[in-house]
Amino acid sequence: MPTDFDRSDNLQRPPLGATQGAISKPLIVTGTFVSRVDNTARGERPLDASASTSKHGHAIHFPNWRAGALALEDNPNLAFEHWDEYWRKVHGPKFAWDEPGSSGALVLRYDQLHRIASGPSSFFAPPYRAMIDASGKLPSDPHKHVPALQRPLWDGLAYITYAEQEDIETTLQQEKFAERIIADEQVAFRMVSREITREFILIPSERHRDAISLVQIHHRNRELSREQFQQRLLHEHAQRVLADPATTQFVRRYAQLHNIGSTQKDPEGSKIDAVSIFAFASMNDVEDYLVSEGHAAIAAAEDALCGEGSEWWTALNYSVINRLMPEVATVLPDECRG
Repeated sequence: MPTDFDRSDNLQRPPLGATQGAISKPLIVTGTFVSRVDNTARGERPLDASASTSKHGHAIHFPNWRAGALALEDNPNLAFEHWDEYWRKVHGPKFAWDEPGSSGALVLRYDQLHRIASGPSSFFAPPYRAMIDASGKLPSDPHKHVPALQRPLWDGLAYITYAEQEDIETTLQQEKFAERIIADEQVAFRMVSREITREFILIPSERHRDAISLVQIHHRNRELSREQFQQRLLHEHAQRVLADPATTQFVRRYAQLHNIGSTQKDPEGSKIDAVSIFAFASMNDVEDYLVSEGHAAIAAAEDALCGEGSEWWTALNYSVINRLMPEVATVLPDECRG
């Protein structure tokens, strides 16, 4: 059995981990989107220059040529399962572990949101309908009617929260993060975004142990500036969402992350203007919310605000670190009030 000295899987969150009081000001989140290592060609899915590490510790520039050399998994049939397990069971505890000379105390919260392929997405949204012909019968040749898979750009989100923006640099410049955590990211991830966001919690979670998240990645309509888009999303659109009866019925948490900068050069992540995150008790609740009577109007209003590159998908939540309890709604600063 592991001892408290060498384990790091649940010592930084309730009920074992100590928590501090609630914070009502906007917090700072490194909303780090990740895509998993695989043997997809560079032209089909972006690839960070130093990512997709080989068994010898070198970056693999053409993973479709050398898939068998990937350090994480050399069998493409097992790649997704192995990556999903590695991120939660290996990388998460590494991030949480305070090795000698390091401290992650400034990290208030770290959640892993693992995208679920079978959940609703902007590429395959509910309601799901039986594949029938004009007579109402199912096809006898289903092998000819398999829908093509449309894969989102990202496979998950590392949701890492700090009290102040300077806490990010204080944490990440430590040797553990700068050398060993980054090196581990290069083994596990094909691409990692590096954006800094300001978090606005509109519906706080009662326990922050909600099972499922709906993650909406917003690229603004180019007729709007980033500031205009974020203000309309935070006030006009949020009020529409909060007023919908289905939100009250199904949504356990609602937060917006507004992009305010980056920790380093980030061509893909810098295109993201904001992220909306909704938490639910179950996948069925997500589906029922998306097909509810009022959601069509919400989606139409959102489409008018957003532009090309926006996507949304559902994810399974894992709480790795949580030093905030209870969670409370953000009190908006005066300059942000509508």
